[in-house]
Amino acid sequence: MKLTLKIWRQKSTDTEGRLVDYVVDKISEDMSFLEMLDVLNEDLIKKGEDPVTFDHDCREGICGTCSLYINGRPHGPTRITTCQLHMRTFKDGETITIEPWRAKAFPVVKDLMVNRSSFDRIIQAGGYVSVNTGSARDANETPIGKEIADEAFNSATCIACGACVAACKNASAMLFVGAKISQLAMLPQGQPERKRRAEAMVAQMDAEGFGACSNTMACVAECPKSISMANIVSLNREYIGAKLTSNQV
Repeated sequence: MKLTLKIWRQKSTDTEGRLVDYVVDKISEDMSFLEMLDVLNEDLIKKGEDPVTFDHDCREGICGTCSLYINGRPHGPTRITTCQLHMRTFKDGETITIEPWRAKAFPVVKDLMVNRSSFDRIIQAGGYVSVNTGSARDANETPIGKEIADEAFNSATCIACGACVAACKNASAMLFVGAKISQLAMLPQGQPERKRRAEAMVAQMDAEGFGACSNTMACVAECPKSISMANIVSLNREYIGAKLTSNQV
């Protein structure tokens, strides 16, 4: 395959960026999208040029690190992570536009790499369980209904890739925050800090500069882990309930 790539190049957060054209040839349709970028970078290095900077880690669709906006869609044309996207999805001779996530809360570090530490700070604000429960109990001593356990697990599958933010016209993080709040709100271990958690995480989300939910469900449509819109409903319910009873722990 021979492809034309229009790639966003930006030296740093404080500099202006632009799309630069590159041509890659002899690309196997069995390559992953990131492997194709590896081929491009090897060619650039041989020419003495600066390689394209992009995020990646596990390359197995688990870590959520790969974050590319491909032809106008987060992670590309299929509902999977970028690292699991294969070149057979594209046609020989096609032009592919590759950009970083676009959000105030995700500033560009360099080229296609963005700083998503805002997600970390939201988790630090309350997305954990810190109750002193003493020695560990046998898991079977805390019965949890299968339906609740399944829903909590489904929420916990969020990999914090940021595709929901990139897809939303308001750059909202409601789906991510909703998933992280919901997974703990449904389990007994998350009850003691339930109200404080909802208030703290929403406050941090707003402080980071994420926008309000656009209600277009673009986040759900692009989420590679199929996180449900029900998590945003749960987030609103948890937050409103916490604010109405804010004097309670």
